[in-house]
Amino acid sequence: MPVVSNTSPLLTLAIVGRLSLLREQFGEIWMPSAVLAELRIEDDLPGSQSVREAITAGWLRVEAVKDHPFAQVLQRELDRGEAEAIALALQVKADWTLLDEREGRRVAKSLGIKVTGVVGILLRARREGRLPSLRRALEEVREQAGFRIDAALVADVLRRIGEGQG
Repeated sequence: MPVVSNTSPLLTLAIVGRLSLLREQFGEIWMPSAVLAELRIEDDLPGSQSVREAITAGWLRVEAVKDHPFAQVLQRELDRGEAEAIALALQVKADWTLLDEREGRRVAKSLGIKVTGVVGILLRARREGRLPSLRRALEEVREQAGFRIDAALVADVLRRIGEGQG
């Protein structure tokens, strides 16, 4: 079954040059048209070239959301990209949905959708030996992509992976 992504995981990982982690971990990634619009890949922005290359290579693809009324209901609480990602995940019975925003994750989980995000993807890559340092990767996403991560979450994840102090 496919994996569906919202904007944040794609853009954040593309900006820091780690978009390939998604292909390595999940194979093919689907996104709704709202996410494609939010990525603004036609503009010369950080990460946009990597996203264009992934689309051209065929492992990142756009899939239409069929249940527009449901996506519109979700937009009462979420932005359009999150709402369409959740609607698409249900539509295609996605194995995983890639979401970072707290409210989007809460809604997805309440609908029985399995969720991971940038931190989970980086953690998995570290456990698989694809990252030499989770600490450094988390610093990169914060510094280069402006990704906000709760300090307590960072400390907990680093402790669990054995990079706790330093």
